[in-house]
Amino acid sequence: MVYVVSQSGKALMPTSRYGKVRHLLREGKARVVRREPFTIQLLYDSKEYTQPVTLGVDAGTGHVGLSATTEKAELFAAEVTLRRDIQELMSTRRAARRTRRFRKTRYRAPRFDNRRRPDGWLAPSVEQAVQSHLSLIRKVHSFLPIAKTVIEVAQFDTQLLKNPDIQGEQYQQGEQLEFWNVREYVIFRDGHTCQHCHGKSKDKVLNVHHIESRQTGGNAPNNLITLCETCHKAYHRGEIKLKIKRGVSLRDAALMSIMRWTVYNWAKEEFGNVRLTYGYITKNIRIRHGLDKSHAVDARCISGHPLAKPSETLWQMRQIRRHNRQLYKANTLKGGIRKKNQAPRLVKGFRLFDKIRYNGIDCFVFGRRSSGSFDIRKFDGSKVNAGISYKKLTFKSISKSFLINQFKRLAAIPPTNKFVGSLADLP
Repeated sequence: MVYVVSQSGKALMPTSRYGKVRHLLREGKARVVRREPFTIQLLYDSKEYTQPVTLGVDAGTGHVGLSATTEKAELFAAEVTLRRDIQELMSTRRAARRTRRFRKTRYRAPRFDNRRRPDGWLAPSVEQAVQSHLSLIRKVHSFLPIAKTVIEVAQFDTQLLKNPDIQGEQYQQGEQLEFWNVREYVIFRDGHTCQHCHGKSKDKVLNVHHIESRQTGGNAPNNLITLCETCHKAYHRGEIKLKIKRGVSLRDAALMSIMRWTVYNWAKEEFGNVRLTYGYITKNIRIRHGLDKSHAVDARCISGHPLAKPSETLWQMRQIRRHNRQLYKANTLKGGIRKKNQAPRLVKGFRLFDKIRYNGIDCFVFGRRSSGSFDIRKFDGSKVNAGISYKKLTFKSISKSFLINQFKRLAAIPPTNKFVGSLADLP
């Protein structure tokens, strides 16, 4: 799939006519603006007709799923791994600042009285995740004509827990859909763990069990408990007894991610036509259509077109820290000299995390030495060579905020087949 941008910068519909693309590039009627994913810009006036494209966003603190679809086909699919080191880096910076205060330096008057957090302040780790989501949505908008964006904001709807009579088109898809909301809340509340064996049975299939009968206790969350399928069947056969009583608090709803709601609110201000959905609706759609679990598949369900033909390419993206902000080492050398903590931006013409090719394999530069010996690794971090000469490397693309890997999927995947290449197992 080649993505196309008009001369004025407006995103057009992508094309798979590679011969036409080569012809335009050869004659100077188009230029390459992005190599991953491959995007060209037309250099002549053209019609800017587009079809309505919906972007589904499976938001999360660690992983993000993206899927841009029409009614018939998926135009773009990606799974992204976000950074999780912000809190640790903030703690390191705080420790470094405190040590500097004990050094013999010039006196500086205290400034604590004039410090206040601005309105709408977010913790740095939350704000970084929010900005990462918005950056990803912004990137997709830059090369696809997105008409509507749908974001999954939570696993369950707390308003529906309080008011079962709430109305809306999202709640009119079957009699059991409201129970799916409660079910997802109970599994989330119990940490996706069987409350009897606590995972000892190694059964990954989780069921929601009524502590009291459905007729007596109803479907209230405090009458439900998470059990694995092994323990659930054993209980109904009378082989085990549960030492769990009714009365679980709903205070765990306070753990709902403020990050996802902030992403939705800020995206609505920037992109306009943004809608929200919930995880229990996504899960219900995925199971009803026989789809397997992955971030990209969930994003396709969120977009509203679960049966659209999957794209042949799944883009894998992994967010990285590009620069080290610490200028000097903490320890002082002889003579009061501090050794620099930052390597030069360019070493033998390569930057850190540049994409290169070695022996027919796409790799990334994870470490550089002034001698020209580099540490190169694959997308998932597995080592290829810890000391290869830079002369044996072929440059492909400059480093960015995300490591990008193109994963080829089968052209037509039936709904019951598994999607491989997920980032869920990456460190």
